Amino acid sequence: MSLRLFIVRHGETAENARMAYLGLRDEPLNETGRRQAECAAEALSRIKIRLIASSPLRRSADTAARIQAASGAEFRKDDRLREGSFGDWEGLTRGEVLNRGGRDAELLLQWEENPSIAPPGGESGEDVRRRVVGLVENLAEEFSGASVVLVSHVGPIKALLSAALGITSGASRRLFLDPGTISVVEWSDRPIVRLFNSHAHFGWNSARWME
Repeated sequence: MSLRLFIVRHGETAENARMAYLGLRDEPLNETGRRQAECAAEALSRIKIRLIASSPLRRSADTAARIQAASGAEFRKDDRLREGSFGDWEGLTRGEVLNRGGRDAELLLQWEENPSIAPPGGESGEDVRRRVVGLVENLAEEFSGASVVLVSHVGPIKALLSAALGITSGASRRLFLDPGTISVVEWSDRPIVRLFNSHAHFGWNSARWME
């Protein structure tokens, strides 16, 4: 039982651009994000895709809709692909949480090191990993041997990659994921990461880390 996963992070939003914890806030793509989504759709249109599964949040669903229009594949939304909740920290940057001081600053540093810890009122990295791996295992049974596109967010994508690599969810913090990028995983009993954070479809100089 195997599954080829083309994993797309949604295109950029205004809050992404300032590196805020967006979580469950339902923000639309900005102009750059719409362009990134179109580029991802064009790149994936060359692939024989059986299914596109997306987080229901607009930034992912709108990215996925462009991919579906280009490929004609079946499209479904799945809540297991939504971003992890940042609870009281949603809409804040890391610096803004640290500037609160006290318990928030202390908890943030703990959260960054321990995936079992959740933001106040939010969801832990371990919880995110359980739900996204559960989805992929279900898809591997339903679409064994096929290619499937997942459109999601930083948290679930990193959780899935960490599971594929056999590393802790906390170690995935060393992976940087740009908006609109594509990663590829061969999912099986011994998963293989084929590609990570590719932005070739919208230009070598376009990634945030190049700025």
